[in-house]
Amino acid sequence: MLVQKLSWITLLLFLYQHDADAKKMIVCEGESAHLNCDLNFIKVNKANYGRTNCKTCISGKPANQISNTQCNTAESLSIMSSRCDGSKSCTVPAVNSVFSDPCVGTYKYLDLSYDCLPAKRSVTCENSQSVIKCCKGVIHIHHANYGRRDLVTCPHVFATSPDCYSSQTSSLRSRCDGKKSCQLNASNSVFSDPCVGIYKYLEVTYCCESY
Repeated sequence: MLVQKLSWITLLLFLYQHDADAKKMIVCEGESAHLNCDLNFIKVNKANYGRTNCKTCISGKPANQISNTQCNTAESLSIMSSRCDGSKSCTVPAVNSVFSDPCVGTYKYLDLSYDCLPAKRSVTCENSQSVIKCCKGVIHIHHANYGRRDLVTCPHVFATSPDCYSSQTSSLRSRCDGKKSCQLNASNSVFSDPCVGIYKYLEVTYCCESY
């Protein structure tokens, strides 16, 4: 019983420390969130585009635009993760065109937190192959995207849009996690084509975990 109680205390302390270390940010509607990890890679933990109180981002706004405090966008976390996870820096506008409008007439804000995780990064251009490996430990995939999130990586005449997101984190975890090495094939036949006509790449961040 004592051991179980101590285990719960240890877990709670870990969660508290993790939350305390996370970077937190509030971005009012119409402005942009600028996430940055100088040495490591972004991992978004929480995100909501909407309004959950009547005190945040209220300057100059009439009462009828801030009274709805039950405003949430269910896809906020997945949108932020697809745009930012695995990058060193990321800018996302807090606007309806990105998150949709969960409550018309309400002035919203983006409430988020993220960590900077140490990881390795692999980029495989479309129709190419690569191998990720761990000399010590085994692979654990943090994030994977097949698409295009900038115009610089894997330059090509058809690299025309930086807004192609197709999360492959779950797919690559099932293929690669727990292995010493894993071959990556960046092709539409493997991941389907999330943006027809755009030259894509497979971007993966991972770490090497102990057995």
